[in-house]
Amino acid sequence: MADGTLKVGTITNSAGSGNITIGSGVTLLSNTPAFEVYLNSTQTLTDDTSTKIQFDTVVFDTDSCWDTSNYRFLPTTAGKYMINLQISCQVNAGDQLNYMYAKLYKNGTDLYNSNLDFRSNPGAYNNAKTVSVVCEMNGTSDYIEGFVQCDDATGNPDAQGVSGGKRYNWFTAYRLGA
Repeated sequence: MADGTLKVGTITNSAGSGNITIGSGVTLLSNTPAFEVYLNSTQTLTDDTSTKIQFDTVVFDTDSCWDTSNYRFLPTTAGKYMINLQISCQVNAGDQLNYMYAKLYKNGTDLYNSNLDFRSNPGAYNNAKTVSVVCEMNGTSDYIEGFVQCDDATGNPDAQGVSGGKRYNWFTAYRLGA
């Protein structure tokens, strides 16, 4: 191990089998906490207003960090997190979507967003936008939420729920093991 790299095919304890004890001060890398949630039921939005998506179905939540009452992720371990949000905005009449924003809020502040702008040629029934970022979280008070802002010419946008078994609005995150 002269260059700092240890390559091992098999590890056994001194007896040749059994459990291996990891001593204190050793860091084991892990991608938890982690979660995946999605919007099962269609959510009515206020036109051209940032609205929190009420992700109502939990696929998994490794450390119980998804706040089901406030629809936000409150990780209990400090570190860098890979965060992915997909927002699907649907309008109730064809070619009425002027623009939409998928937004990640950290601690109540719009921090990251991605948009589609159709003002020169309004969008059709349903459009999706994804935001993927690495974000530092302190593990005590930081939280992250998913928001959407849609401008529908008819004034009646929705965040689409599950349709035909497809999830249109979803939110995931996991801690990077570094």
